[in-house]
Amino acid sequence: MRIGELARRTGTTARALRHYEQAGLITSVRAANGYRMYDTAAVARVSNIRYLLDAGLTLDDVTAFSACLDGDMPATPPSPRGLEIARERLAVLEARIAAQTAARDRLAAALEGVEA
Repeated sequence: MRIGELARRTGTTARALRHYEQAGLITSVRAANGYRMYDTAAVARVSNIRYLLDAGLTLDDVTAFSACLDGDMPATPPSPRGLEIARERLAVLEARIAAQTAARDRLAAALEGVEA
C-alpha cells in the first residue's frame, strides 16, 4: 500500500510515517515510480508505535520495542525492560508536571492583587 493509505488506515500522517521510517521503525520499498510501498503488516506496526507514543514514550523509547511491534502490544504483558523504560519516562513526565505546576503557581501569585 502507498504511504497515504497507510496514514489513513492508522490515523497518522505521511510525515509521521516518513519519520518512523527514518528512525528505522518501519520499512518500505520503492515502486518504479518512486512511491513508498508498505506491506500490510505495517498497519499493526504503526498502530503499536502510536500506542506507545500516545502512552507518553518518545520515539527513542519506542525503538527499544522494535522487536515486538508486530504483535498485539496492548494485550501482551510488558517485558522487564519495557517496564523499566515506562517507569523512567513516567518519572520524567512527573518532574515536568511538577516544574510546570510550580511555574503556574509563581505566576498566579505574582498576578494576585494586580488590577487588570
